[in-house]
Amino acid sequence: MTIISNQSAEHYTWGNHCDGWHLVKTDSLSVIQERVPPGFSEVRHFHTKSEQFFFILSGVATMELDGEIFTIDSHQGIHIPAGAKHQLSNKHDNDLVFTVTSTPPSHGDRVEI
Repeated sequence: MTIISNQSAEHYTWGNHCDGWHLVKTDSLSVIQERVPPGFSEVRHFHTKSEQFFFILSGVATMELDGEIFTIDSHQGIHIPAGAKHQLSNKHDNDLVFTVTSTPPSHGDRVEI
């Protein structure tokens, strides 16, 4: 066991100028810290098997979930059930930083809409 942070975790980039860090990456659990700059978003999608929990560390997230819009502030979270169509966006002026926990891991289980 070791202490992990975004300084020591495996880093990757996605979309346009977004960052991710694998904090936990096992066969049954994924915990990722991500950063989304102002004005950027992920592609609308769903996961066939994975359920997810997004927890906002800083900034404000806009989450479209099955046609309903949610505004999620720092230190708040939202659960995304498997099969739910969703899209996270940063519509504000500051970076959006959050963790997303997926079980089972969502990589390879994403269907873009």
